[in-house]
Order: sequence, then C-alpha cells, then structure tokens
Amino acid sequence: MGRRSERLSKQGMLASDLAGEGDVIQVVSRAFDVLRCFEGHEARLGNLEISNRCGLPRSTVSRLTHTLTRMGQLVYLPRDQKYRIGPSAVAMSTAMMRGLQLRNLIRLRLQDVAEQLPGTVGFVIPDRFDLVYLEYARAANAIGMHSSTGSRIAMTSTAAGHAYTAALDDDVGDALMAEMERDIPDDAKLLRPRLAANRGFLREHGYVVACGLWSPHINGLGVPLWSPQYQTFVVVTIGLLSAMYDEKRLHTEVAPRLLELSAAIGSLLEGADGDIFSDRIESKALPVPAPNKNKTKTIKTEDTNELEAGTRRPRPARSVRARDGRR
Repeated sequence: MGRRSERLSKQGMLASDLAGEGDVIQVVSRAFDVLRCFEGHEARLGNLEISNRCGLPRSTVSRLTHTLTRMGQLVYLPRDQKYRIGPSAVAMSTAMMRGLQLRNLIRLRLQDVAEQLPGTVGFVIPDRFDLVYLEYARAANAIGMHSSTGSRIAMTSTAAGHAYTAALDDDVGDALMAEMERDIPDDAKLLRPRLAANRGFLREHGYVVACGLWSPHINGLGVPLWSPQYQTFVVVTIGLLSAMYDEKRLHTEVAPRLLELSAAIGSLLEGADGDIFSDRIESKALPVPAPNKNKTKTIKTEDTNELEAGTRRPRPARSVRARDGRR
C-alpha cells in the first residue's frame, strides 16, 4: 500500500471531507455512486434516473456512464435508451463470491434463529446511508418481509441502521448524522431524535429496537458487532410482524436469541482468516458460545472493545469512512 493510500486508510474521511482533499480523485467516488444506483442485476436506468438517484448533474452522469460502458461495467441498451450492469461488474462480483465457507456458516446460524422466530434474520454491512444484506434467512411462515442477499435497507428507518449508528463513536456518529441531514433531511428526521437514547440503550443492553419505523406492521431488533475483516460495525438483525411481536416481546423473547446469535457470528468472524469473501478460510471447527443468561450485554468485538462489551467507557475514535471502504 502506498503512502497516500495508507494515509487515507488510517485517517479516513466523510464524503464532505473528501471534496476538499486534493489527493482524492472525485471522479472515482462519483463512478461508484453511479454503480451503486443499480441495486439489482436486472435494474435498467437512464442518465436522468441515475442523476436523480445520486444527485449528480446529468452531464456528469452522461460522461461517467459512457466511460463505465467502455470499461464493461455498464451495458447500454439502445432500444430502452438505458443502462444495466455490465459483464465486467458481474465478473468482479462473481470473483468476490468465491470461498463461501464462512458465509455458509453464518447463514446456518441465521437459519437456526429463523426457524425459531417467524421473521427475516439478516447479517448486514454498511454502505453510505444504507445497509446491505450479506446473508439472510427467513422463516417459512414469515409474512410481509421480502429481503434477499444484496438487498438494501435504510439506516434511518430500520433497527439495523439504528443499531449501527448507535455503535459508532459519538463524534463519528454525529458526523454521519450531519451528512444525512444535509443529503437526506426527511429520512434523517427518523433517526435524529432517537440517536441519544439508542446509544444509551445499546451500552446498557447490547441491542437496539425500532418499532413501526420502516413499516407500521414491522418491528425490528439489531445487534451491532465489530468486524475485523471490514474494520467497521456489521449488524445482526431481525424483522417481525408487529401484530405477533410487540416491543415487550422483542425485549423478552427476541433479544436473548439475537444476542446469542451475534456472539456466535462474532466468533466466526474472529476465527476467519481474511475477508468474508476469501477462499482462505481454514477448515477447522469454529467456537459457538453457549447461551448464557448472565451475559446478555455482550457484543463481540475486535480485541476487547469496551463499548461493545457493554461498559460505558468509549472506544478511541474511528471514522465510519476510514474503516469502511464502501463510503
């Protein structure tokens, strides 16, 4: 890694900081913003739609889509006058999906819980103002919840997002909150009044709940844990029908199982050698902690991170963008 890349990796920045940094090439960031608009392999978008989604001038989008098409990251469809994800992007994502041993183990843990609770259980990672499902499991009798691997959910209106933002150091979380209020002000109003309470509840109990924010029919719970692979927080989360699981049942019945699940996944992450997509995972038994009623406040972390261990001593500041290359 060169000095410039190492410096960026160590210090990290929010998007608002990047605009004034001379050694950051904005066109690269904008190109990824364009690609991020294509949420599915079948998504078809024109320059105007892309411009509206990522907030860039249409002329800028036109130049970017032209370049990305020549690189094979996008394909132009003359009949529709729109673009879709190209073969190079598909090939890149396919290469990243090799070596699924760890993800299969995570999926099995999620499925175990999904068979006990009639909802959608997910393992998500942050991407700008969203969270993306890396893995998920769904009860056969779950109704009204439709998520899949690669699906995006908003940070501001979901339990997973509220758990993630509550786990960040206060200064980092405040900076992210300010960025949301600037770029997505209406959505940010769902999170701002709850942020302080979420932080306190997370420190006390190890999880965060959100009832009826994304949908009046869905209640959710999220448990953040530190990922040494991505150097950021990931979240184990579940969504359940509010008619079946009110807030009281979330605390008494769902929270203990999600905390046990997060501890098990935390052990898997700590036992993994390298990236979650890596094919270098050793074929060895990975420990899964047994349920412990006296340990409901624990969140697995890198080293012995005091915040996620349930104490009130804050961690050293970590920038969400410093540790998360997707930002």
